Amino acid sequence: MELKGEIRNVIFRSEETGYAVVDLKCEDGMFTVVGTMPPVSEGQNLRVEGDFKTRSMYGRQFTAEKVYVSSPSRLDGIVKFLGSGLIKGMGPVTAQSVVDRYGVDALEKMKYPVEIAKVKGISLKRATEFCLGYAKLEKMQSAVMFLQKLGITIGLALKIYRVYGDAAEERVRRNPYSLVDDVEGIGFQTADRIAGELGVARDSDYRICAAVTYTLKEASVRGGHNFLPETELFPAVVALLRSDSDEIERRVRDNVEDMIMLGDLVRYDTGECVAILTKQNYNIERSIARRLIRLQAEAADFRVDTEREVADFEREAGFSLHPNQVAAVRAAVENGLQIVTGGPGTGKTTIVKCIIHLFRNLGQRVALCAPTGRAAKRLSAATGEEAKTIHRMLDLNWKDGGGSFGFNSDRKLPLDAVIVDEVSMVDEYVFNALLSAMERGSRLVLVGDKDQLASVGAGNVLSDLIKCGKFPVSELTQIYRQSEDSRIVVNAHRINHGEMPELDNRSSDFFFEEKEDAESIARTTSDLVTRRLPGFLKVPPMEIQVLCPMKRGSAGTVNLNRILQEKLNPPSRDKKEARQGDTLFREGDKVMQTQNNYQQEWVQVSGSRVEAGTGVFNGDIGIIESINPQTMQFTVRFDDDKVAVYQYSDIEQLAPAYAVTIHKSQGCEFDAVVVALDANYMLQTRNLLYTAVTRAKKLVVIVGAKKTVAKMVRNNETARRNSLLLNLIEEECRGEVF
Repeated sequence: MELKGEIRNVIFRSEETGYAVVDLKCEDGMFTVVGTMPPVSEGQNLRVEGDFKTRSMYGRQFTAEKVYVSSPSRLDGIVKFLGSGLIKGMGPVTAQSVVDRYGVDALEKMKYPVEIAKVKGISLKRATEFCLGYAKLEKMQSAVMFLQKLGITIGLALKIYRVYGDAAEERVRRNPYSLVDDVEGIGFQTADRIAGELGVARDSDYRICAAVTYTLKEASVRGGHNFLPETELFPAVVALLRSDSDEIERRVRDNVEDMIMLGDLVRYDTGECVAILTKQNYNIERSIARRLIRLQAEAADFRVDTEREVADFEREAGFSLHPNQVAAVRAAVENGLQIVTGGPGTGKTTIVKCIIHLFRNLGQRVALCAPTGRAAKRLSAATGEEAKTIHRMLDLNWKDGGGSFGFNSDRKLPLDAVIVDEVSMVDEYVFNALLSAMERGSRLVLVGDKDQLASVGAGNVLSDLIKCGKFPVSELTQIYRQSEDSRIVVNAHRINHGEMPELDNRSSDFFFEEKEDAESIARTTSDLVTRRLPGFLKVPPMEIQVLCPMKRGSAGTVNLNRILQEKLNPPSRDKKEARQGDTLFREGDKVMQTQNNYQQEWVQVSGSRVEAGTGVFNGDIGIIESINPQTMQFTVRFDDDKVAVYQYSDIEQLAPAYAVTIHKSQGCEFDAVVVALDANYMLQTRNLLYTAVTRAKKLVVIVGAKKTVAKMVRNNETARRNSLLLNLIEEECRGEVF
C-alpha cells in the first residue's frame, strides 16, 4: 500500500536510529506515519510504502517500510523545511528571508553560497555553511533512496550511510561486497543480492574475494576457528558462490593467491594441513605468542620466603593449604605466567586470595578481572577484592565511530600483576588486548577450568596454553567444597571423569526427574521453575535458571522462554511490549545480551557514586525495566546494576533469558539450575553436561532420560578449533620470528 502527501508535523524523530512519527496530509485525509526514515521535516513531500496497523495505545497508524522524500513545492513548505533545524544554524526567520528573496527557486539557490549571501543579514561564511548543510542533507536522502531501490530496508540504508557517509552510493556501486566487511549485520547473501541488482557479474573477482572472506569470518564466528585448511576452504567457497562455471574452483584458488600476495590473507603450513587465515587473525595469534614468551622471560626476580608468607595467610584465613595449592602460589610468584586449573570446589579462589596476599606484601600493584560482568561480580564477592571485566580494566571507550582500549601497547596498565578468572571464556582478541597492555616484567596468573566449554569467540586460549607445555600449570584435583549431603561438586567431578552422576535423589542439592519425551521435559521444567522450586528454596522464580543444550524443539530455549514468560511475566495493561520478529519483549522480562556491543552506553549507581561507561557483552543478563513506545527505547538493568538504554533497532541484540543455552551460560553461576536435557540434541557431549552442572551453586535438577545422561557422560569428544597458537609459540621459543 502507498501513501503520498506533505509532512505537516514531525511528532518524534530519533537522530540515532532514524525512527520517526509524522503527520502526513494526503488527498483523502491526515494520517500518522511511523517508521525509520532519513532526516525529514515539516513541508517536505513524502511517499511511503507499507500498511496500516492498529495499536492499543496509539490507534491506527501507517507503518512505513519504504520511504521516499522529495523537496517541498509550496512556499510555506519550503520555509518550514529550511527552518526545521535540519540545516545547522538556519532557523525559521532566516529561512523566511531566503524564501522572501527567491520564492519557489529558493532550494535551487541553496546550491550556491554566493546567491544566499545576497540575502540581507547573511554573510558569505554563513551562506557557505548553510549550503554545505543543505548539500549534505540532499546527499543523505539521495543515498538512502538509492539503497532502498536495491531492496535494502530503510534502517539498514541509514546504517550503511553512517559507515560510508556521502560516499555511500559510490562505494556500494563500486563494490557492493565491501558491505560484508564494513557494515555490521550484512552478510554475503545480502551483499550478493545487492550486487545482482547492480548488474555485477557472478564471476566477478569482487564476488569471489568476498565469498572467501565471508567463509573465513563465518568459520570464526560459528566454529571459533582462526583458520580453515585449504581442503575445506575451497569447497566451502565454491558452494557459497553457487556457480555453474567449470572454472570456478580455479578462479577461487587464483583469487586466494592474489589475496595472499596483497597481504589480506596468510598461508601457513602447520605440518598437518595448509592453513588459510586472515592477516588480522594471524597477527593476533603471532602477537599473543610473542608477548607470552616475553612475559615469561622478563618476569622480575623476587626474593621472597613463600613458605613464611603462606603461613601468614593460613593464620589469617584460619585453615591450611594443600601442598598442591602452595606449589601453585609459589609458581605464581616465581613465573611471569602461571596457569591454575581445576574443577568446582578444588580451591581456585583460595589460591587467588593467597596470591593477592603475597603480591601485596611484596608491594606489588595487583588487579583482578574476568571476561564477563557476572563473573567479575562473583570473583569480587568470593575474594573481597575489587574485580572488573577485562574490557573495563583496559578502559574500553567508543568515539568517532570506532572502539578502542585506553590501555594498550602504547599506554600500559599501571600494574605489576594481573589475575584473570574464568579464563576458559577469554577469546584471542581480548586476550591479545590484555597482553598488549601489560608492562614488561609484570606477571599474569590465569585461573580457569580446562574442562569447560571453549570461549564463544574465536580461539581456545586456555587449552592451547596448557597443551604447548611451555608454561607452568598447576592442576588442582583435591575437592574441598562439599558436605555430607551435597552432590553438586561430587557429581560434576564424576561426570568429568566419565562416571555416571548419582541420580538417586538422596542429596539436598542434586535431583533428577526421569522424562522421556520433549513435551514432558518442557512441562516438568516449567512446573519446577514456577511452582515447586521457589517454595523449596524460598527464592523468586526469576532466580532459577533453565539451561538447555539447544534452541529449537519443545524442550529448547525458544519454546521454554515462551512458556515461562507467559507464566512468570504475563501480559498486563500496565506492561508495555515490543516485538522483534517472532519474539515478544515485555517490561519485567529476563533478558540476555547475545553479542558484544562495545558502543552501548551504561550508567551504574552504587550508593552516592555514579559511574558511566560503554560496553555490554555477550552473556550479560538483566531485566527490562521500561519500554517507551513513544521514543522507541527500552531500559535494561543488568545483574551488576549497570543500566543501559537501548533503541528499538538494537533489540535484536537481546534474547529472552528465562531459559538459555548451556553455551551461553559459560562464566555464569546461579543459585539454582534446571537442566532440560532433550535427547534429540545432536552434540551430546560430556563437557556440555559438565558445564551445565557446574553453573549451579546451591541446587541443580536434571530433567530428561537416564540414557541421555549416560550417552553424554560416555561421549568425551570436544569440537576441535583451528588455531595456529601452538605452532607460533613453538616458533617463538626457537627464535624463528619473521
